[in-house]
Amino acid sequence: MNDIFDCKLLLVDDEPELRRMVGSMLRQSGFKKIISAADCSHARLLFTSEKPDGVILDVSLPDGDGFSLMREFRSISAAPVLFLSARDEDENRLLGLGLGADDYITKPFLPRELILRLHAVLNRTYFPVVLNQKEKPVFYLGKTMIDLNSGSITSEKGTFTLTAKEYALLEKLFDNKEKIVTGDSLCLAAWGDPLYGYENTLMVHIRRLREKIEPEPSDPEFLITVRGLGYKLVGVTSS
Repeated sequence: MNDIFDCKLLLVDDEPELRRMVGSMLRQSGFKKIISAADCSHARLLFTSEKPDGVILDVSLPDGDGFSLMREFRSISAAPVLFLSARDEDENRLLGLGLGADDYITKPFLPRELILRLHAVLNRTYFPVVLNQKEKPVFYLGKTMIDLNSGSITSEKGTFTLTAKEYALLEKLFDNKEKIVTGDSLCLAAWGDPLYGYENTLMVHIRRLREKIEPEPSDPEFLITVRGLGYKLVGVTSS
């Protein structure tokens, strides 16, 4: 894969007109490999057989829901998922992000916003190392090994793959290890915007990071909250 336009995208939505519109928009933007499904059953088959590099996923589907479908996808792949949904409640947005989605856009949406967010998600997932040939660090937090080259975390719990947002947050924290990183700085690194509107979303991603790197996520040793200021990564040792 040479650039994001080589990525194969799976579009899952039960509205034929929306699938046609989004598919056309993606092709006009330069994406060449787009497959689509109208329901969970077909999406499962395509996800397994075609192994897409990214998924644009509706929440409400005729034979299930996008949240459950994403859980299935996440059990076999770390391909980034961008939710595209008419549900605008914070509760649903946070649920999707809490499951590990890389972004969540509500309908109606601006076509350019979808393209920009998709670009950001795919670039953060597949090209942070390809675009910068400098070797990324491998480091330890206690007995947990974090490899920023592969975006993986290995601990006694098992091996986990970082999502694009988790990678961006952890890299920013590592670059400023032992120092306080403000919420604004973290949101700028992960979403390209400062904190306003992302407070709860940032907390969800910090919680998910702790589940992967902390022996006891509810009592963190390494990813520390500095009340009123931000977060800091402590106890980092070299490989």
